[in-house]
Amino acid sequence: MSSHALSKVAVALGGFLIFSGIIMVGFFALVFFDIVEVGVLESDGYRMLSLGVLLMIGILDLVSGVILRGG
Repeated sequence: MSSHALSKVAVALGGFLIFSGIIMVGFFALVFFDIVEVGVLESDGYRMLSLGVLLMIGILDLVSGVILRGG
């Protein structure tokens, strides 16, 4: 891939990670102020979903770091 294409991919991944970070901070604030209970995510169906989402965000963060390091 060319350097210009990698820059676009890195910018897109960075924007997604910033957006997902804002969502996670907002969810933390809702839990902190007792608006949402944490027990909602502890059921069997949502536990695997939330762990999968966190894993995917971590993988995307790693990939964007590798792209930015190489560029």
